[in-house]
Amino acid sequence: MLLRRKAWAAGVIAAILFLMLASQSIQRRHYLPLPLSLALPIIPASRETGEASMTSSPGKQNLKEPSVWSSVRSCGCLKSCISDLRESDWFSQRYDPKQQPILRDTIRFDQDALRWWLGLQQSGNDQTLEEVMSEMFKIIPSPTVDLRPLPSRCRSCAVVGNSGRLRQSGNGKTIDSHDSVIRMNKAVTRGFERDVGNRTTHHLLYPESAVDVDHGVSLVLLPFKLRDLEWLSSALSTGKVKMTYMRVKERVEADKDKVLVVNPMFFKYVNEHWNEHHGRYPSTGMLAIIFALHICDRVSVFGYGADQQGNWHHYWEENRNAGAFRKTGVHNAEFETQVIHKLAKDGKISLHL
Repeated sequence: MLLRRKAWAAGVIAAILFLMLASQSIQRRHYLPLPLSLALPIIPASRETGEASMTSSPGKQNLKEPSVWSSVRSCGCLKSCISDLRESDWFSQRYDPKQQPILRDTIRFDQDALRWWLGLQQSGNDQTLEEVMSEMFKIIPSPTVDLRPLPSRCRSCAVVGNSGRLRQSGNGKTIDSHDSVIRMNKAVTRGFERDVGNRTTHHLLYPESAVDVDHGVSLVLLPFKLRDLEWLSSALSTGKVKMTYMRVKERVEADKDKVLVVNPMFFKYVNEHWNEHHGRYPSTGMLAIIFALHICDRVSVFGYGADQQGNWHHYWEENRNAGAFRKTGVHNAEFETQVIHKLAKDGKISLHL
């Protein structure tokens, strides 16, 4: 009898041990980690190196935090896109992807920005901006161009200043190789093709610097005052506006369906975010670069700054007084130059000096 009890007890203990071992085995199988390829997103290979990115820390080496954004770009450029904001904290703090650089008939105006813009250059006009715009968009169509970056395209732009630095630069072919070539004011190409190229896709100007633009080129108006919008309507139709604060070109030759107007609100954005209130308002050259940052995926800048002798004249003429604005306080050339060099240092523009 005693032997039977001992055998029964041993059987119970064995059964308990079996159940315990089985339970642990089940738990191991239940909590076994998934393979890394299933548990975490696969980090795409870098376009530049063809390898997964790694970061180092003291004593160990870890993968970057897995993310589908590791190599995703907003445009089709191989190296980088202007609108990719993760590459520079300085740039991301200033660049606002929601900005609308081109004026359309559907834009709603920020009243503070509008008051600031109306105070730049008084034009003695009793009409409102909306009224002037209504008349203007009877002459030219409201733009429908899509400015969003797309993975299927890489829009390269050359912004060409008028500095004497361009002389003997030999940059003509490089400038013309870009998808878009942005020139400004009274820029001349004939006779200077080797240094400045001969293509133009966008010509930025204002009434006091107006020139005729070739067929197929977008005339881009930089309106510093309400009168400038009136002048545009007139210059493309009746020619009745002959004066702003000085005598201006009464008519301009341009394709009306390609005319663009920089959004007046964009001026305040450039002044606050980029110029940080240095100078009364941004220069044409500064506006052109920031404008390009919002309509292009890759930007190259040519012909900015004084020439090697320190002269601020144009490459096609000896205008020794071109730097007079440095004394007026209207623009701050030194600060704008710092911003331009910072953009180059952070890889947002390619600067050709």
